[in-house]
Amino acid sequence: MEPLVAELKQKIEDTLCPFGFEVYPFQVAWYNALLPPAFHLPLPGPTLAFLVLSTPAMFDQALKPFLQSHHLQPLTDPVDQCVAYHLGRVRESLPELQIEVIVDYEVHPNRRPKILAQTAAHVAGAAYYYQRQDVESDPWGTQHIAGVCIHPRFGGWFAIRGVVLLRGTEVPNLPPTKPVDCVPTRADRISLLERFNFHWRDWTYRDAVTPQERYSEEQKAYFSTPPAQRLALLGLLQPSEEPSSPSQELHITTLLSKKPQNPRRGWLSPTVSPPISPGP
Repeated sequence: MEPLVAELKQKIEDTLCPFGFEVYPFQVAWYNALLPPAFHLPLPGPTLAFLVLSTPAMFDQALKPFLQSHHLQPLTDPVDQCVAYHLGRVRESLPELQIEVIVDYEVHPNRRPKILAQTAAHVAGAAYYYQRQDVESDPWGTQHIAGVCIHPRFGGWFAIRGVVLLRGTEVPNLPPTKPVDCVPTRADRISLLERFNFHWRDWTYRDAVTPQERYSEEQKAYFSTPPAQRLALLGLLQPSEEPSSPSQELHITTLLSKKPQNPRRGWLSPTVSPPISPGP
């Protein structure tokens, strides 16, 4: 790896990895080469970028501490806000560079995604993006089949969170990185894509490879809950109920304290048992 890339990667990892994230460098040209012009990143090809993903550890190492220490701000989507906070810390850790952060859910005014996260993960070598085109003589006829990324160590038990672009930092000699093809057979690829497209609620597609770590039951319960109900699950105010008085803010503080006054609602505490994960 180029010395500059290794140095920058180490600095970003020092900022993010203790909180359950992983970081992978790539060149903008690799990403643009796989996509039509409408989806290109408008930067010179040699521009350095880093793909950021979250591992199962992020829930305990990043989200819970974030909620405990940033609970007085209005919360709408706790995970998105937690991720944005940590990616913002990357910018603060490298003040001498022109850094642009694009999170996975950002879109242009015309609703086109700013980044195709799974393509970025594939070119960065973080996870293999399995698509219909990867199955010879596929059996699906006219059905729409969405693709899915699989991580060689975590299977599907991870999430792509965003891209860090280093404007003005170019590395023309960066060697391309290939993702690990961890689902190599046609039969297994068919099974993976069918489980992802037709049975994604049962979590089984995530075990396309034997993972080193899965989401905890607590984490599965959170992500199985409809987004509009997640604040209630955490014991927080609903999005429409922004704090309007000191007493409401104190209520949030109490629920997220390390020793919750109401254990039934304070299951973010590691000493409290989570609810059972919903079934398929």
